[in-house]
Amino acid sequence: MAACTHIAEFDKNAKAHTKGCEECLKIGDSWLHLRRCLTCGKVGCCDSSKNRHARAHFHEAHHPLIQSAERGEDWRWCYIDDAYL
Repeated sequence: MAACTHIAEFDKNAKAHTKGCEECLKIGDSWLHLRRCLTCGKVGCCDSSKNRHARAHFHEAHHPLIQSAERGEDWRWCYIDDAYL
């Protein structure tokens, strides 16, 4: 497993904007699990959700770090380095 080289982009003040996937809420769709961007706080749905909005946000904004927004989960992920933090 590779080490993440983007940890400096982590913003401790990046608070979630919504309690659900921002894009799914806009289009009236559902999700399975939520991920929060650690650069800007945007909440998106996971790769197991049909819309994969968290990954789409990474590709659009180039913000590499996410954290699970699910209760009881405490992990972070870097899309670029394909690594847990």
